[in-house]
Amino acid sequence: MRSQFGKFILGSPKPFAMPIGVYAGLEITGSSVKDAVTDPRKQADAVLALHERFNTQVMLTAMDLSVEAELFGALIRMEDDDIPNVIDRLVTNEQEVDQLRLPKAGQGRTAVHLEASRLLTVEGAGCPVLGGIIGPFSLAGRLYGVKEVLLLTMTGADLLEKLLLKTTEFLIDYVSAFRDQGVAGVIMAEPTAGLLSPRGLGRFSSAYVNQIIKKTCNENFTLVLHNCGAKLVHLPNALESGAEVLHFGAPMDIAGALEQVTPDVILSGNIDPAGVFYGGSRQEVDRATQALMKLTTNHKNFIPSSGCDLPPHVPLENLEAFFEGVDSF
Repeated sequence: MRSQFGKFILGSPKPFAMPIGVYAGLEITGSSVKDAVTDPRKQADAVLALHERFNTQVMLTAMDLSVEAELFGALIRMEDDDIPNVIDRLVTNEQEVDQLRLPKAGQGRTAVHLEASRLLTVEGAGCPVLGGIIGPFSLAGRLYGVKEVLLLTMTGADLLEKLLLKTTEFLIDYVSAFRDQGVAGVIMAEPTAGLLSPRGLGRFSSAYVNQIIKKTCNENFTLVLHNCGAKLVHLPNALESGAEVLHFGAPMDIAGALEQVTPDVILSGNIDPAGVFYGGSRQEVDRATQALMKLTTNHKNFIPSSGCDLPPHVPLENLEAFFEGVDSF
């Protein structure tokens, strides 16, 4: 089923840039990262500032991969100028997993991101909005520990699948809450799944993402699946998720991936957010953008983007070089 967002992408007369970069907007508004993840008005203002400055065709809420685990009860570290992080395991054994209670979407800081998405939908003059959300395997990693869930894939699959059933059930609720705000879809970040083998990615990530898609997506709402660590060898298993749009990081061979997918599967990515956008010069961003555009020029099913979330304090001139490079190609 083709969603309205998918039709919007494939029907565009020319490519347009869609970086994941809410925190870059804080350079314009003067708010802090802490402001953006705790105050929906300040988060929305940062996104709208980027929209006004760069004429963005899609607006994305913040990628905050701590908010769901925090709602479950995990401890996080939040500083003024850094993206929040989970700092300790919440569950460590099967009994604790069995006793883990599911929170309700809309409580805690999930309300911040839901309200930011609503504000953008109301104030964005019809521009498609994507809410930001974590994926089921990555959420399991934040609750049980990343190294620990990777070990479970080999020595404790039954326990891991118990935990994944819970993270998936909660995420169905959270994705549905985003859908209720009237957004075009969500972009689901599954970075931890990029550490899995291709077979493991299919079993422990894609199978559960597919459950979420089947429960939440329709012609008016889609799910963009982001995996910043996946490589070309992971692509067939990532496609098992059923996501309409797949967004990849720098390790993905985008040209090779586009040759392997059918024209109705939309891919996106993948300029390095740290090494190029943050650490590179304007000229280096321009060169990377031109190289990406040349690789993908014959594919309408591709959205030029950053390979992952842009860190705070990305130079705005670098972001400008990216938008101008895509627009002028």
